Amino acid sequence: MSYRLSTITTRAGDGGETGLADGSRLSKSDAQIHLLGEIDELNSVLGLLLAELGVDARQSRLLAVQHELFELGADVAVPLRRYIGEQQLQALEQDVVAWNATLPPLREFILPGGCKAAAWAHLARTVCRRAERWVVMALPDRPDLDHALRYLNRLSDWLFVLARILNVAAATSDVLWQPVPKASDPHRD
Repeated sequence: MSYRLSTITTRAGDGGETGLADGSRLSKSDAQIHLLGEIDELNSVLGLLLAELGVDARQSRLLAVQHELFELGADVAVPLRRYIGEQQLQALEQDVVAWNATLPPLREFILPGGCKAAAWAHLARTVCRRAERWVVMALPDRPDLDHALRYLNRLSDWLFVLARILNVAAATSDVLWQPVPKASDPHRD
C-alpha cells in the first residue's frame, strides 16, 4: 500500500498560497481556503463531541457526518466535484424529524449549554453557521458549491436538535433564554 501523505512539511505554503486538489494555487485569504478551514474546524469539534460521548447510540451517525464533512472538503478542494448530495441532505432531515418528534416543544429560545456533550454540539453548530457564511462568500467564484450551502444549513439544524437530544439523554434541561430586564438610562436620573 502506498502512503498518500508521505511528506507533511512541504514549504509550498510559505509564500501565503496553498494548493487545491486540482493543482491550482490560491491565496490563503481566499474564501474557498477559509471555507476549507471552517469545515476542518467543524470536523474537529465533532471529534471532541465524539470523545465526550464515548459509547452512545448517536456515535455512528456522528462519525458518518465526520466522513461527509471530509468529502465536502474534497468538494471544495476539487472544483466541480460533488460527492455530497440529496442522499446526505435527506439523511440529515430524517434525523431532525425523528429526533425532534421525541423532544418537548420549544416555547423559548435556548442558550448553548446544558450537559458538556450538548455544549460541544452547540459549538459545532456555530462553527457550521460560520462555514455557511464562507460558502456564500465563495459562491461568486464557485457557483458549484451551492450544494455545500444546503448541506451545512441542514447540518446546523441537525446539530441544534442533537444538542437538545443530548441534554435529554443526560437528564439535563436545555438552558432557556430569559430576557434581561431593560436597563435604565443613567442619564435620566
